[in-house]
Amino acid sequence: MKGFRKFLLRGNVVDLAVGVVIGAAFTSVVKGFTGDFLTPLIGLFVGKNNDLSSQVQMVHGQHFAYGDFLNTVITFLITAAVVYFCVVLPVTKLSARFATKADVDAPKKDCPECLSSIPAAASRCAFCTASVQPEFATVPRQ
Repeated sequence: MKGFRKFLLRGNVVDLAVGVVIGAAFTSVVKGFTGDFLTPLIGLFVGKNNDLSSQVQMVHGQHFAYGDFLNTVITFLITAAVVYFCVVLPVTKLSARFATKADVDAPKKDCPECLSSIPAAASRCAFCTASVQPEFATVPRQ
């Protein structure tokens, strides 16, 4: 039990749990925005019942709810755009700003397992954790 408690109280697990809860709440907000605002607005322009989500096509007695599917696609696109512009892009710029010159100029080699670019002096791949042979730079003696 002690090891399990230690695992749960690690920072990464708590951060992940908070991220999942915030993501679920954000998804419900975007879904509400899409269903209650955007699809009726699109329905006004299309001229169908003022609610795009209720649009159904009948083919041989089968219902195809294409309006509900469009709601889902719009919700996904809005969520993906917000995550990209509010999380991925700022984190990428921030990590590029704090990258040291040694990180950028360090000699690289390819991992034989996943072909990712890793530092030449690495003994383990940071991406696939495969063990690799480190390449040590030889320093000329004087």
